[in-house]
Amino acid sequence: MKRSTVKYARWRLLEGSQRRDLKVPDSSGYKYLVKMEFQVDGPVDKPDVVGAIFGQTEGLFGPELDLNELQRNWRIGRIEITLRRSDSRALGEVYIPTNTDIAEAALIAAALETIDKVGPYQSRFKLKEIEDVRAARRKQVVERAKEIIKEWSSKAISEGEDALKEVYDALKPTKLVYYGPEQLPAGPGIYDSDTVIVVEGRADVLNMLRAGIENVVAIGGARGVPDSIVQLGKSKKLMAFLDGDRGGDMILRDLQSKVDLVKVFRAPSGREVEELTPEEIRRIIREEAAPPRPAAVQPPQPRAQLPPDLQRVATELLKDLEGSLEAVLLDQSLSQISRVPVSKLYQTLQDSNGIRAVVFDGIVTQRLVDAAAAKGVEFLIGSRIADGVKVPENLKVATFADLKPLEVQAAGGQ
Repeated sequence: MKRSTVKYARWRLLEGSQRRDLKVPDSSGYKYLVKMEFQVDGPVDKPDVVGAIFGQTEGLFGPELDLNELQRNWRIGRIEITLRRSDSRALGEVYIPTNTDIAEAALIAAALETIDKVGPYQSRFKLKEIEDVRAARRKQVVERAKEIIKEWSSKAISEGEDALKEVYDALKPTKLVYYGPEQLPAGPGIYDSDTVIVVEGRADVLNMLRAGIENVVAIGGARGVPDSIVQLGKSKKLMAFLDGDRGGDMILRDLQSKVDLVKVFRAPSGREVEELTPEEIRRIIREEAAPPRPAAVQPPQPRAQLPPDLQRVATELLKDLEGSLEAVLLDQSLSQISRVPVSKLYQTLQDSNGIRAVVFDGIVTQRLVDAAAAKGVEFLIGSRIADGVKVPENLKVATFADLKPLEVQAAGGQ
C-alpha cells in the first residue's frame, strides 16, 4: 500500500460493499477488454492486489509496455478489480480495457499471469478471455439495424421506394452462368462479346464481374484446357488474365499450346486475380491492353545475332531450361548469378545489378523488356516474344528458336 495512493491513484477500487452487481466495467471507446481471474492464498485487500500488479510487471517489457505509461497515454483505461475474501484466501477478477493492438493486449495478459505473490501470500493469475469490444458493439449495431429495417419495411411502399429498388437492382452483381458441357463458371457476356477473357477459377470470374467485366470464363478445376475453351477460340478472340505465380505460368503454357491468345494479362507477382480490387483489375487491363494481333500469319522474323560466347552458353542452358519455367541470370563473364522461377523474374531484375544476359523458359513481355533495359541488361532470351513488344536500342531480344541450328528448325516445322 505504500505507493498505491499516489502512483496508482487512477485505479478504481471497488469495495465489497459497493457495486456488488458489477459484471463487466464500462469499456466504451476501447478495442479490447482483458479479463483476468486470480486467487490468493491469504486474506488480502484490493490495494495489495494493485501493488502486486504494478510492482511485478514494472520494467518487464520496457517503458513502452509499462502499465503506468500505457495508462498515462490512454492506451489502457481505468482498471477495475472485484474481490471476494474468506478467512483463508481471496478470489477476484481484474478488468483492463485497452486501445492497444491484440498482440500488446496479449502481452499484458501474459505479464499478469506471471504474478506469483500478493503481499506475503502465494497467488495465481489466469486469463479468462480477451473480449473484442468492437465485435460486441457491431452486434448491437446489426441488431438495431434489423429493427430499423423491419420498421421501415412495415410502412406503405411509395413511388420513391420503387425508384430506390431500381437503383439497388443496378448495384447487384451480375449473375454467374455456366458454359459448355464442362459447366465452366462464366459471365453472361461470354455469349454476346466477340472477345472472351479466360481466367483460372470460379472466384476469379466473380471478381471480374465485380469489376464490371462480364465476357469472362474460367478453366475451372479441369486438367489441361477444356474442349469448350478450344471450341470457343475458333469463333471468338481469346485473352487470358492469370495469377502472378508459377501456377499462372503453367496454365499460360497449357493455353498457348491449345488456343491462340491475342493478349495476356497477369496479376502482380505473388498475387492472385481473386485478390485484386475492381480498380486494380480495370487498371491492369487499361494499361496493358493492346490492339489484338491480326489473324493473318506474320512473316518470319530474322534470327537474332548473338555473340558466339553467349550463343554457346545459352545453347547449353537450353537443354536444361525447356519446360522448367525457370530463368538463369548471367553476369558480364557469362557466369551464372542466380536461377529463379519465371514468376519472380521481374522482381529479381529490379533488385539485381551487373546482369549481361537472361535466358528463361517464358514469354518475353513488354514488362520484362522495360525492366531489363532499365537495369542495363544486354540480351533477353525467352521461349517466344509476345506481340507488340517494343525493344529499345540498348537491348537485344532472342528466342529459343534462335539458339537452334537452322536445319533443326526446318525439320521441326515439317
